[in-house]
Amino acid sequence: MLSPNEIAKKTIEVGKTKANLSSGKMLLLGIFAGMFIALAGVGATFGNVYGGKILGALIFPVGLIMVVLAGSELFTGNNLMIIPWIKNKITFGKLLKNWLLVFLGNFIGALLVAFLVTYSGVFDNISESVIATATTKSNLDFLEAIMRGLFCNFLVCIAVWMAFGAETISGKILAIFGPIMLFVLCGFEHSVANMFYGPAGIFVAFKNGLTPENLNFGLFLLNNLLPVTLGNIIGGAGLVSIGYYLAYLRK
Repeated sequence: MLSPNEIAKKTIEVGKTKANLSSGKMLLLGIFAGMFIALAGVGATFGNVYGGKILGALIFPVGLIMVVLAGSELFTGNNLMIIPWIKNKITFGKLLKNWLLVFLGNFIGALLVAFLVTYSGVFDNISESVIATATTKSNLDFLEAIMRGLFCNFLVCIAVWMAFGAETISGKILAIFGPIMLFVLCGFEHSVANMFYGPAGIFVAFKNGLTPENLNFGLFLLNNLLPVTLGNIIGGAGLVSIGYYLAYLRK
C-alpha cells in the first residue's frame, strides 16, 4: 500500500480530477453514488430486521465499495477535497460547485431508489421498521445529529483515505469495510444514507395511508439532513482533511 505521505499527495491529484469534471458528469456520477448508498441501505434494512444490527452493519459497507470501485461521486467522501483547496490546487469555486452538484445528485439518486423500492412492494413485509427508522432519524436533537454526523464522516473519510492507499481491489474493499461497519454499528449519521432512510419511511407511510405527525419531509430536512450534513462536513473536511494536511503536507 502507499505510505500516508503518498496517500496525501494522491488525495490532491484525485481532488483536482474531481474539481475539473463537467457539471453534467458531477451530477450524473452523484446520482449513481446516491443509488449505490441507498441500495446498501435497502440491504442493511433487511439485515437489521432479520439478523439484527450487526448484520445490517456488515451489509452496509457494500455501498461505499460500489462508490469507490465502480466510479461515482459521493458528497461525504469529497469532503477530502479540502486538502487540494488548502494547497491552492483547486479554487474555492470549483470545490463548492462539486459539493453542491454532487450533493444534489446524491439526493436525486437516493430519492429515486427510496421511491421505486417502496412502490415495488419490497418493503411491504417490513413497513413498520422502515417507518420507525425514518421517524427516529427525523426527531433527533439538533446538536446530537451534528455530533453523530461528525463521527460518521470522520470514519467515512478515513475509509476513503485508506482505499486511496490500497493498490489492489481486495485491499480497497478491506480498507473500506471496517470503518463503514463501525459507523453503522455505532449509530452515527450519514447524510447521503439518510437521503434514502428518511424519504423511504415517508413513502412507505404514504403508501399505507398513514400520516404520522412526527414524520414528514420538513422534520426530516430540519432535524436530520441539515445538522447531519453540517456534522459530516466538520468530521470529514475539518478533522480528517485539515488534520492530515497538517500532518503530511504543511511545510
